[in-house]
This record gives sequence, structure tokens and C-alpha cells, in this order.
Amino acid sequence: MSLAFAKCFDPNGARFGIPTYPWRLAPDGYATRRQLRARGLRPGGQPIAAQVLRPRYRRGPLTAYLYRIDRAKKVRPMTAAKWAALAKANTARRTCPKCRTDAGYVIPTSLGMCVPCAYPDEEQHAA
Repeated sequence: MSLAFAKCFDPNGARFGIPTYPWRLAPDGYATRRQLRARGLRPGGQPIAAQVLRPRYRRGPLTAYLYRIDRAKKVRPMTAAKWAALAKANTARRTCPKCRTDAGYVIPTSLGMCVPCAYPDEEQHAA
């Protein structure tokens, strides 16, 4: 058993307070939030059941929290109001505040406006 593996293996939770497993070696029945979402599930208010650690050099380990699959609930479906709010938010992210047109892409926050408005001189030279 490698030293990195031994530092991350605590199935009883004596060292970290919750059961801890090395990266990619969690037992069946546990899943991360993303894995639950891929199955159409959500944690549903349950506490963190275990964690997975991945050791790294010169930094602290990466941690992924695990939830019990049998206690997970189904994802709530999107309502018409939520879809409308999401569409409105995305439209706002695509509208240039300077020229008030739909840029056709999400405007970069570093520019704060569409590319033609941010660099008007370069567009004239390209033509």
C-alpha cells in the first residue's frame, strides 16, 4: 500500500470524521453531486455521507463529497417561469450595453461590451 493511499483511506471516519476513500475507490452506493445529476437525482437535503481524497504535491488534497444514492431524490422539473427567467438572463448576457444589439454570443465581462464596440478602429482597418 502506498503512503498516499494510506493517508486517504479511512473507511471508519476516525481520522476525518466521515468515511474517506482514495480517488476512484469509493464503494458502490455513493455518488458526487455531478454523478447524481447525471442520473437525474439530487442530494435532497441529506448530509455528506463520505468523501474521496486525491493527494497532490505541494498543495492540499482535492476533495469530492459523496452522497448516498438510495437517499437521493429526483430532480425537480423546470417550470415555465424558470425557463422564461433563464431565457431573459441569457438575453441580457448577449445584449451589448453600448449599441443595444444582440451580439450573437455571451459578451465577455473583461470587455463589458461587444467586440466591435470595444475595438472600433480595428474593424475599419479589416474592411
